[in-house]
Amino acid sequence: MKHLYFILGLILINIAAFAQTGTIKGTINSADGKPAAFVTVGLKDTKKGALTNEEGQFILKNVKQGDYVLVISYTGTKTIHKSVTVSAEQTTDVTLALEATAAQLNEIVVEGTKTSTINKSPVNIGKIPVAAIDLPQGVAIIGHETLEEQQVQRMSDVVKNVNGVYMASSRASTQEAFNARGYAFSSTNMFKNGARVNSGVMPEMSGLEKVEILKGSAAILYGNVAPGAVMNMVTKQPKFNFGGEVNVRTGSYGLLKPSFDVYGPISSKVAYRIDGTFETTDSYRDKVHSKRYYVNPSLLFKLSDRTEIVVQGDYLKHDFTPDFGIGSLDNTKIPDVPRNSFYGTPWQYAHTQQSSAGASIRHKLNDVWTLNGMVSYQHYSRDYYAVERIQADATGKWARPLNRTFNSEEYYLAQVDLNGKFKTGSLEHNVLAGVDGDRYNTKAYTYNQPATYDTINILNPDLYKPRTDIPDAVRIKSVTTPINRIGVYVQDLIKITPKLNVLAGVRFSYLQNEAPATYDYKSGQTTKTAAKYDDAFSPRIGIVYKPIETVAVFASYSNSFTPNTGLNVDSTSLDPSVIDQYEVGVKNDFLKGKLSVNVTAYRIKNSNYAQTAPFQKDGVTPNNNTNLKALIGETLSRGVEVDIAGHPLPGLDVIGGYSYNNITIASSTGLNGSSIKGERLVGNPNHTANANVFYTLQQSALKGVKFGVGYYYIGQRFGGWNNTVNQSQKYNRLISAPGFSTLDLSAGYTFKRISVLAKVSNVTNTYNYYVHENYSINPIPPTQFVGTVSYRF
Repeated sequence: MKHLYFILGLILINIAAFAQTGTIKGTINSADGKPAAFVTVGLKDTKKGALTNEEGQFILKNVKQGDYVLVISYTGTKTIHKSVTVSAEQTTDVTLALEATAAQLNEIVVEGTKTSTINKSPVNIGKIPVAAIDLPQGVAIIGHETLEEQQVQRMSDVVKNVNGVYMASSRASTQEAFNARGYAFSSTNMFKNGARVNSGVMPEMSGLEKVEILKGSAAILYGNVAPGAVMNMVTKQPKFNFGGEVNVRTGSYGLLKPSFDVYGPISSKVAYRIDGTFETTDSYRDKVHSKRYYVNPSLLFKLSDRTEIVVQGDYLKHDFTPDFGIGSLDNTKIPDVPRNSFYGTPWQYAHTQQSSAGASIRHKLNDVWTLNGMVSYQHYSRDYYAVERIQADATGKWARPLNRTFNSEEYYLAQVDLNGKFKTGSLEHNVLAGVDGDRYNTKAYTYNQPATYDTINILNPDLYKPRTDIPDAVRIKSVTTPINRIGVYVQDLIKITPKLNVLAGVRFSYLQNEAPATYDYKSGQTTKTAAKYDDAFSPRIGIVYKPIETVAVFASYSNSFTPNTGLNVDSTSLDPSVIDQYEVGVKNDFLKGKLSVNVTAYRIKNSNYAQTAPFQKDGVTPNNNTNLKALIGETLSRGVEVDIAGHPLPGLDVIGGYSYNNITIASSTGLNGSSIKGERLVGNPNHTANANVFYTLQQSALKGVKFGVGYYYIGQRFGGWNNTVNQSQKYNRLISAPGFSTLDLSAGYTFKRISVLAKVSNVTNTYNYYVHENYSINPIPPTQFVGTVSYRF
């Protein structure tokens, strides 16, 4: 077998050696010398092309030697033709300038569209500077044009554009919980500018440049993440040309949201950007209110042609009414009540704050190696007091339980990546080596408050008179839990031939859960439980074959582990989950790269899937402690995804697709209390689909008018709890939520620097639910209106 590999390697090397090719690279600037990003660069009468990055740079590799015409085009500007000569094993450098200034280009973007597709766009989340088509896994990129056109308010609006990722629940409307390919996102899977963020807060959308989602395995790059996908929110970055925008968004139920975004140079070496917003709104739910404040300043220091530093921070404050929706009857049924029915108190509250500060450095050591580093700090806190867990009996009678909590988290991160592009013989390497470390320090307070507030009837509110006073709650304990993590990783994307890439790498992760410290305020005593340590190697291998320039076929395998936090009902630590992921697919570019159509199939096995324990140790008393977990057995997720995105015609933007997922409990001990083999895991639909089409008129007297249609479908799924062998409850614990579709209609107009957008969402007024376990069942919004007026300068 070794001889076979050796012979095969020689054959591949010889094939590459006979290809007499060269490289064209260069920079495209605006008329006033600023970098021109996302300009289309192509070779006439060939299928080769690229987009300039944010520094105006492009590169065309493996170009056969000869004479060519380079075509540089950008929507709304004059196309440039430049003759170039390519020599074997040589690099041809080109520097050109468009006729428009940077300010004019910025205005053109407003009126037109960019021609990037999901396959040709560079992907920050992959940590190596390659296009998505060269990675052996699925990628989704939602750019700022889409975020603006759809007038997204929350992350749940964004993920409607991403097949295989969906909102699974909205517990008390305090946070949005997402699943990917059947597995739950957590704080370990959500990132902002490459740093983890706490998922307990709903992130602000107005400050984002784009959202990147890396589907499948990401453990080698990001450590102890859950399987399915990771999400990276990329904020708006400083620019050296002055500009900005102010806008006001208004809508149904008292929505008012003014925003601003200003950027420009401080000097020839320093640029700034600051954006922010204020939002206030009521709700289609009675007595529910929300108020948000957000600001995001950043500075870019261009220390030299090789070194730049970005320093940024953000602050989000969100005050809102916890809302557990309409609840359940007898833990098995969704009550037939009006969408606006609110069963909380008039005083309950949640005050959430999240602030962060960070700095990143990019230093080009030479033409081969680039060093990227980052440090980040984040603080998160939530002060919460409410009645919760709407679990009424069959007649609607419900004793309202109280819960008072305060949680805070300090998070520190540092990471360094070394990226190198070089050749060994005819093989091209794109090497990534890195180390990262982070520390969580979480603190949770518990209070002595009445267990039950009062009794009401959700089916007949007139039967009882509800209380309105605020009970006293005294702080009695605090639990401090420090967690330390460190990871070392290396991977190499090897271009064996122009058609064949191989990606191989490995990560070593070490996780230390320090002994949690419990402080008793009455006795003044501190007690500690045992510390826990986990470590593992996470290998990854993938292959990409491009039979033609516009088609890539890929396959990959990875193995990783995810530590399971919390304790079981016997107060002992849970074993980590070992995860195997397989993924195959094909990525296609059509219409000269203007439309991408990708198909992916996957298989993910989790050896120890952990959920919040539904009951305490006695098996009867409902568990309200999210730190109390249970391993339900081995789960198996299998599925197929189709992703479509691009700009097939001038002014036409298209995003759409379909996903099928089947995640089941694949094995069980069969003992009392264990999960039932073959049952579908709660929270996951078998089918999702989406389509979003925007068209902007280009040439008529109505130039600048745009229309949009958005469609979203999520299939039948289960809430509640998965059933167990010989469970004490005689009924089926699964709560079936039917599938539903929503339709959105948009229209807008852009004239010079002013634009107006309007949207009517859920046009058909569909009534359905997001179900979290069996106590927070939240109706989806009814038909609503939102409009935005913007001025760019």
